[in-house]
Amino acid sequence: MNIEVTSVSKKEQKLSRTAAAIFVITHEDIRRSGALNIPDLLRMVPGVDVTQVNGNSWAISARGLNDAFNDEVLVLVDGRNVYTLTFGGVFWELLDCPFEDIERIEVIRGPGGSIWGANAVNGVINIITKKAGETRGAMVVAGGGNVDQAFGTSQYGGQLGKGTDYRVYSKFFNHDELPNLSGQKGRDGSHLLRGGFRTDSTLSSKDTLMIQGDLFTGRERNFVAFLPSVASPVLLNIIVDSGQSGGFLQSVWNHAYSNGSDSTLNFSYDYYDIADIFGPISEQRHTFNVEFQHHIAWGERQDIVWGLGYSRSASQSEGSLTVSLIPADLDIQVFSSFIQDEIALVPERFYLTVGTKLEHNYYTAFNIMPSVRATYTPGKQHMFWMAISKALSTPTGVDTAMRSNFPGPPAPDGHPTLVSLFGNPRLENENLVAYEAGYRTTVSDRLSIDFTAYNSQFKQLTTNEPSTPFLETTPLPAHFVRPTTIQNLMYGEAHGLEIAVNWRLTDRWSLSPGYAFERLHMHVTGASRDTESVAGAEGTDAHVHAQLRSHLELSRQLAWDAAAYFVDRVIFQKVPSYTRLDTGLSWKTREGLTLSVVGQNLLRDHHVEFLESAGDFGSTQAKRSAYVKLTWQF
Repeated sequence: MNIEVTSVSKKEQKLSRTAAAIFVITHEDIRRSGALNIPDLLRMVPGVDVTQVNGNSWAISARGLNDAFNDEVLVLVDGRNVYTLTFGGVFWELLDCPFEDIERIEVIRGPGGSIWGANAVNGVINIITKKAGETRGAMVVAGGGNVDQAFGTSQYGGQLGKGTDYRVYSKFFNHDELPNLSGQKGRDGSHLLRGGFRTDSTLSSKDTLMIQGDLFTGRERNFVAFLPSVASPVLLNIIVDSGQSGGFLQSVWNHAYSNGSDSTLNFSYDYYDIADIFGPISEQRHTFNVEFQHHIAWGERQDIVWGLGYSRSASQSEGSLTVSLIPADLDIQVFSSFIQDEIALVPERFYLTVGTKLEHNYYTAFNIMPSVRATYTPGKQHMFWMAISKALSTPTGVDTAMRSNFPGPPAPDGHPTLVSLFGNPRLENENLVAYEAGYRTTVSDRLSIDFTAYNSQFKQLTTNEPSTPFLETTPLPAHFVRPTTIQNLMYGEAHGLEIAVNWRLTDRWSLSPGYAFERLHMHVTGASRDTESVAGAEGTDAHVHAQLRSHLELSRQLAWDAAAYFVDRVIFQKVPSYTRLDTGLSWKTREGLTLSVVGQNLLRDHHVEFLESAGDFGSTQAKRSAYVKLTWQF
């Protein structure tokens, strides 16, 4: 009840005052998990579906509609938006930092649009890192295994004068190939090197300044479906080594006016240059973002947060006959403002929070995302909450400007045929109205339960609609085109429940069970001729997820952690159900020196988690793995 979070209202708030389905992955959870990447950490969140597509990509969603580029979940790092405007979703393989520097990860299942804006539809994931003053001294991490062949981190933190703390780090990893669907080598290995820094300065008794940034470079190998010419009868699967580089710079200035009033100015710049990012298409993107926020306690019963934001993102893409963007270069601006008021109707008992976000974007102009949330705390051990929220997902560059070509059977007159998927520059937002209710209780000082139920109403989801064939003379030879265009002709609803339990059986042994159930029911309008999108939307997620995590302190120096995750079958992709078992031993050999031995996916040698129907990523299988890690802090 007393855990404090910031992602729901952009201010510090106890769980007992939070009207949202939020799960906090603490630094201790991260340390005990044995995970080496962010997606594997997210597996412990009930209601979040994490599936590995191949060695370099994941499909991650909350409450349905999973895909390799999921545009329904917004991901942040210290409040910095890392959502990709061209493809939607996140480059999970590039979302990396030393795990020892992560303070916590706050995961909201459900809408967050009234605070964070567009694309915070089914969830918000906010990765919050530690201040530089909390990571003083030196740290060296080194390890390797059969899949994560080699990885390591070096870091040093110290002070610059009396008012500034800093840290600098470098990190690398080298991943081996995973088996493909036939059990052979999947040709999806990768390596990445990055370096970064953070400074935290106290400018005065009322002002603090944080500055951080990093740079990365690496390569990954993938299968790419390639169309060599208009007359080619088939797509060719080729292996490409894709280069990746980029980085970011962020500064956050906090100013306290009084005990009940403060403001934040957040500036960030992001850049990436990635080849073969979506099949044979490459992109460079530069994004500038600035946000101002003001928090003020107005009297004894109202707590207000409001803010303004501006973002500009410029992209340059290079496509091919297989897939391209038209236009290839695009400059997008987004203007936004939000306000939220928390009203104490009955102090310490009943709170009502109303708020909205107003946003103007390149594709759909002005949009409004309101929410109403309420919490009721009858006692220190019980808390009820409910919420009604509207959120939306804006079209991506792929949705509006893509042309993707596939070979089709020759026309009766002998001309070659292309089956082409076209983006729609007039595409509308995908809309969601969510109804949520939850209950949190601390049954005792050793047992807590968090329960959530929801019903989500979707409108204007995208479908692929066939249209009239036509003759095209370029590129040669002349050919017929059977076009399909993306439109907003699907609607439906999702409902489900999520349960998270923390149970400390003894001072040394704790268990954390979790369970999530969800079902989607989709329909197309009478104008639709799409026969596949309904089945795809309903059947790309497992209906049931269950988990059990255990932590046991065998002695003061030795700890054993284990986690079992059950994932139900995925109907549309015909992926069978599976159970994943991870376990690890951690031994503190002396002060500051820890040796860890971890095994992952131990029940089977390999299994499929996700099949990419578009063929852009060349799905492979998650593999049984083990690694050894040494952490030295001094």
